[in-house]
Amino acid sequence: MPTKYDTNPLDPDFPEKIKAEAEVKTQVLSETGAAETRQFANGAPTQKSEQETQRFFAADASVYSQPYDGRFVPANYQPANLTATDDTTSRKIEPFGLPEHMVIAAPYIPWFIGMVAGALILFMVPKSETKARFHAAQGLAAHVGILAVTTILGIVDNVTDIASIGNLIFTLVTSIMLVVFAIKAWQGKPVHIESVESLTNWLEDKINPSLGRK
Repeated sequence: MPTKYDTNPLDPDFPEKIKAEAEVKTQVLSETGAAETRQFANGAPTQKSEQETQRFFAADASVYSQPYDGRFVPANYQPANLTATDDTTSRKIEPFGLPEHMVIAAPYIPWFIGMVAGALILFMVPKSETKARFHAAQGLAAHVGILAVTTILGIVDNVTDIASIGNLIFTLVTSIMLVVFAIKAWQGKPVHIESVESLTNWLEDKINPSLGRK
């Protein structure tokens, strides 16, 4: 349809015709400002429209009716079986062929048994077995510290009898502590003796395994 901005050089009355058509089509509202209201047909929804409407079943929204406890649980979540990851009882330590929990507990056995066990593990177990070597170095360091204190108390015992009593008490207390450490290591629990930490790190670093194991 032509607009009033169009021009036609063949019809000199064309602008006037466009203007007249625009005035006829212009709707003038009454003074009240009310205009004709278009009424939409009233009718009940058809059966087809009801079928096409998507409806949710009660079971679909039932999960949202439960109180939220602040945790996000993904679908098909399976809790990790932590007991399955603890293989200290079945994993063998070479070259001894013994379970790991036995090897890491041996260096804490009281008296010279633990000291010899710790030294053997450091000299024979490869450095890839970091857990076994750490407990071996820590147990050996603990025995060295206990031996140093008992030696000093033995020298003082030549001067006074009080030192002998102190040596006996010290030996008893440290033996009980070593037994506790051995049980914890056997059970796979962490054992950390802070007083011999520096000596532990030094022994683990300086003592290299023999037979070419690096």
